[in-house]
Amino acid sequence: MSNKNVVALDLPIPEIKDMPEDTQKYFQICQEKLGMIPNVLTAYSQNLKQLEGFTRLYNELSKLEREMVAVVVSSDNKCYYCLVAHGAAVRVLSGDPELGEHMVMNYRSAKLDKRQRAMLDFASHLTRSPATVTEEHVQTLRDAGLSDRAIWDLSNLIGFYNMSNRVAIASDMQPNPEYHSQSR
Repeated sequence: MSNKNVVALDLPIPEIKDMPEDTQKYFQICQEKLGMIPNVLTAYSQNLKQLEGFTRLYNELSKLEREMVAVVVSSDNKCYYCLVAHGAAVRVLSGDPELGEHMVMNYRSAKLDKRQRAMLDFASHLTRSPATVTEEHVQTLRDAGLSDRAIWDLSNLIGFYNMSNRVAIASDMQPNPEYHSQSR
């Protein structure tokens, strides 16, 4: 595996055959399910503890709403890698290419239910102005049907994607070309 076109940084990314067996299996599952190994996983493979943390959090969250949150955060942060990758995931998971485009360009123009609208408004607010989040914002989430545990998980997810955006931007991470044509 070469890190060429993965990130602009010179990282010691190992060959798949040189990775631990469980990582090789995980990458094989990605290849089978997605037809590729996402470049973000390739980049994280240079630090297996970080890769493990990244995949553990990522895989414990609900899929479509998780991806919608990722797109809103990435849109606010203008993270090219994440907009392309998570926009494709929204298109695939929802079966609605138009929703994926709305999410990337302006989620506020999308047809969303009350829960989704509240989650995405909160994601955008927490991304842009974290110091201004109040109990009123949290109550809006409760009113939309989220439990306090769900609000905790959502907040962690938003923080995670903000961190991930910053790493992708700083390393000039490039999206896999396959993302561009998914569900179009």
